[in-house]
Amino acid sequence: MSIYTKRGDSGTTSLMNGISVSKSDDRIELLGTIDELNSALGLAKVISEDSLKEHLSQIQRQLMQIMAGIADPRNLDYRCPKEEILALEEGIDHMEASFPRAKEFVLYGGCELSARLDMARSIARRAERRFRKVAQYYGADNKAMQYLNRLSDYLYVAARYSDYLTSSNPEEAIRQEVIRNVMKETKAAR
Repeated sequence: MSIYTKRGDSGTTSLMNGISVSKSDDRIELLGTIDELNSALGLAKVISEDSLKEHLSQIQRQLMQIMAGIADPRNLDYRCPKEEILALEEGIDHMEASFPRAKEFVLYGGCELSARLDMARSIARRAERRFRKVAQYYGADNKAMQYLNRLSDYLYVAARYSDYLTSSNPEEAIRQEVIRNVMKETKAAR
């Protein structure tokens, strides 16, 4: 079977349940955003250490299940299990207990891995916003929306943890100085 079917040449595509929709349909936009998120996670995964790599792989698998649930919302097999949300929360708690996370403004890009994780996080936030819109019009798995919310938190903490692990480099010292100066200027402007 060929990858191209030519059915989409007219600007439509089909959901898993066979319903034909416009490629500009909110559900297709959401599916595309989650696919983009999954790709961004792959970019982070290829430079991650083994433990994070395993977590990111599990997240990618869960995102594929969420995508299936969006494309076929009546199939209960695609619902996001609460355990997946709890796994993200446990990961967040574990990382936060491992380093003193800064509570102030963060200048992104402390290291290559954190920059990739922050890119994935921002895509996760967009997916979350698009998910809300789809839920309003078509209904959606509330646990999947919770998962996306927790995922962006997980990715934020993972990025900060990655920055922390590489903070001995001189570039990090400069970055921290920039952050301190921006915070002083912000406080002075108030």
